Amino acid sequence: MTNQVRNFLFVCSLSLMLFSCGDSSVFSESIAFPNNQWTMDNKPVFKVEIPDTSKFYTVDVTFRTTTDYPYNNLWFFLHAKTPKGQTGREPVEVKIAHADGSWIGEKSGTIVTTSVHFSHRKFPQKGTYIFTLEQGITEKAIPEVLDVSYTVSADPEK
Repeated sequence: MTNQVRNFLFVCSLSLMLFSCGDSSVFSESIAFPNNQWTMDNKPVFKVEIPDTSKFYTVDVTFRTTTDYPYNNLWFFLHAKTPKGQTGREPVEVKIAHADGSWIGEKSGTIVTTSVHFSHRKFPQKGTYIFTLEQGITEKAIPEVLDVSYTVSADPEK
């Protein structure tokens, strides 16, 4: 399967997921890594407009790797900047494979999709939040990482 076909299928799948979510999706964006490598100088940025501070939200950070990904996890730093300029930085580990080498995420052909979920979170301010992801592995480039998606959804009313 060519990269163009893979990317087309990914966009179609993502679009289908977004349309099936109704109006709970607040933000969703994917950023592909050139040459399927996440280099130290590539820091994906996601600008998310939060309209309502009374609601709870779920944030999903999803990585797609190939089955040739050489590690069982992936570390990154999540940098956040609020509408009023406060900043924070949090290290996050994404478990990609079990110790026996079996995949934790969903495998389809040679692609493994793995997500980290931050559930039932409130944002303290209305406005635009800026989230930047910085790879946290000490390699200059992490091979076999296709892309990252950042999705914010409003939690269903209880």
